Amino acid sequence: MRLVIARCSVDYAGRLTAHLPSAPRLILVKADGSVSIHADDRAYKPLNWMSPPCTLKEAAPAEDGGQAVWTVENKGGEKLIITMEEVLHDSSHELGVDPGLIKDGVEAHLQELLADRMDTLGEGWTLIRREYPTAIGPVDILGRDADGVTVAVEIKRRGEIDGVEQLTRYLELLNRDPLLAPVQGVFAAQEIKPQARVLATDRGIRCAVLDYDALRGIDDDKLRLF
Repeated sequence: MRLVIARCSVDYAGRLTAHLPSAPRLILVKADGSVSIHADDRAYKPLNWMSPPCTLKEAAPAEDGGQAVWTVENKGGEKLIITMEEVLHDSSHELGVDPGLIKDGVEAHLQELLADRMDTLGEGWTLIRREYPTAIGPVDILGRDADGVTVAVEIKRRGEIDGVEQLTRYLELLNRDPLLAPVQGVFAAQEIKPQARVLATDRGIRCAVLDYDALRGIDDDKLRLF
């Protein structure tokens, strides 16, 4: 990972246009090729970003005192143009292979129960594999619905926006595999926040509200699938 803190302005050119005026910002260039630009607020959410695959080209400042310019471009021709006015910090760090998120006991047990009872998601649904490996971490459950369509299931105890974002990244990656595509998504949790449900619906991801006791066989009302 490369970490840069710089006073810069940013212009996005693509389906829309956007401009970030000059200000000190954090720029992250990750090993997967993604580039994201952050302010010192908004928690984890970047001001602007470019998802991989994309290329980063750095143009050095001209001898007459011009400014360095970074151009980040994806396959669709969308561009982030970052004009560097002053670089305050620039360092690279090798983070190695991330072990992934270790789920708490409830999430791990929900995954185990759901994998064992895939028919609770729909009649004729089958399991391909739990913890299906990808380059950005394991998918909780990979299965097939009754029509043979591949389905990726992300399981949370409490479903929030970051879980939907995580599943979206998995789906983007899985759909590049011609042996799996098209891959649909199911966001499953004991409780799903309204904002997460809206985002999931907008991205074509179905939501499943899980009943922990029902999955353990205590009640017949297993879940609600939206």
